[in-house]
Amino acid sequence: MRQHNASVDGFLADFEAELPGLPGHGLTWLDSLRRSGIEQFRDLGLPTAKVEEWKYTRLRPLDDTHFRPVTEADGAASVDQIPTLFAGDETVPRIVFVNGCLRSDLSRLDNLEDGMTVESLSDAMARDPEWVGAYMGRIGRLESKPLLALNTAMMNSGVVIHVQKNVRVSRPVEVIFVAGLTDGPVAYYPRNLIVMEEGSEATLVKHHAGLGVGPYFANAVTEIDVGDNARLRDYRIQTENMEATHLGSMHARVGRDGTYETFCMSAGGRLSRTEAFVRLEGSGAHCGLNGAYLMKGREHCDNTTLIEHLVPHTTCREVFKGVLDDESRGVFQGKIVVHREAQQTDGHQLSKTLLLSDSAEMDAKPELEIYADDVKCSHGATTGQLDTTALFYLRSRGIPDALARNLLVQSFVAEAVEEISDPAVRQAMTDLVVHRLPAQCFLSEEWTKEQAAQ
Repeated sequence: MRQHNASVDGFLADFEAELPGLPGHGLTWLDSLRRSGIEQFRDLGLPTAKVEEWKYTRLRPLDDTHFRPVTEADGAASVDQIPTLFAGDETVPRIVFVNGCLRSDLSRLDNLEDGMTVESLSDAMARDPEWVGAYMGRIGRLESKPLLALNTAMMNSGVVIHVQKNVRVSRPVEVIFVAGLTDGPVAYYPRNLIVMEEGSEATLVKHHAGLGVGPYFANAVTEIDVGDNARLRDYRIQTENMEATHLGSMHARVGRDGTYETFCMSAGGRLSRTEAFVRLEGSGAHCGLNGAYLMKGREHCDNTTLIEHLVPHTTCREVFKGVLDDESRGVFQGKIVVHREAQQTDGHQLSKTLLLSDSAEMDAKPELEIYADDVKCSHGATTGQLDTTALFYLRSRGIPDALARNLLVQSFVAEAVEEISDPAVRQAMTDLVVHRLPAQCFLSEEWTKEQAAQ
């Protein structure tokens, strides 16, 4: 069952009002695509808990609040510090959006390597709209996906990345979305397109960060085409503020002998849901779909994934680790589908969650759907508390309680973080985990001073 109410009507009205000013307005193919999106959204409405895929996540913030579309004035907000994994490294290219608006003054794209293009969605559509149209809307499928349909209609920002054939980019590229710096509730709709041609290789780091305290709604979609024998390392960090509603989806297809590696770190947001849909369409294709989440307070984090094996000799590995404290809630819905023709598939899925509070809640729904008979697939899901035996062992060796808990939580999350193949990003993610640990996992000030005195 879908939900049709004032919030849906509000989005429909916003579309009609904003359409003339949206990027690429006037392009026949794009206007048609936008109309298809809003019609799908009108028919589907917002999903409710009666929809199986949304059984554990309710979109209450969208019912309670009207989020107006962002304006250019919102994008001019002052930003004191850019969230980055590469502080002090001026060689890393980056493109920055503030409240959904491109900020050229904060971006750094003059040192891109040859064979790689990074530009805003608006600039890409103005420069080569037919090339964008050859990919846009052809990877993500609108059917039964109302939030994707809404983004397709309202997409007003985002980045387009193109890596040419056999180009191997040595430096990572950062795409940074900063939000929350507005007077009232706003909504923005980034649409990202990443095209990796045959034999290419690149590393991408995307940030979604809330620096202000204002409520906002981010509906982000990324479409990814990984060509034959290409490799994309796609890392994502979500640290939205406490009033944010973040709904993001990723849609990827992987060609013959291609590799798509992705990792998502979620550590914020009133409500966040990350969807990943990956189609392994070429023999020898591999997907590494991993993530970690650290939730506290009344934060809600949902990770929903679908990996489809469509041809023989494809592989996937999926590892998610979560830490929930206070009254936070986590959701993991992971499905691996092996189609009839996909013989000799090798798929692995694992979800583990650590509860640091009796009031925290975890819902896990791992699934295997197999139609081939020559496959090797496994999945597992566990939820539990800190190992009291391990904690007692560390305490008996003179390690303070806070430090012992810190070490156990770090080692728990490490299994997922270790799936990151880029060493610099892996270390940065590890540091982020340490800084985001719940309060009771930090060392006491008194003990820290005692150790320093020794």
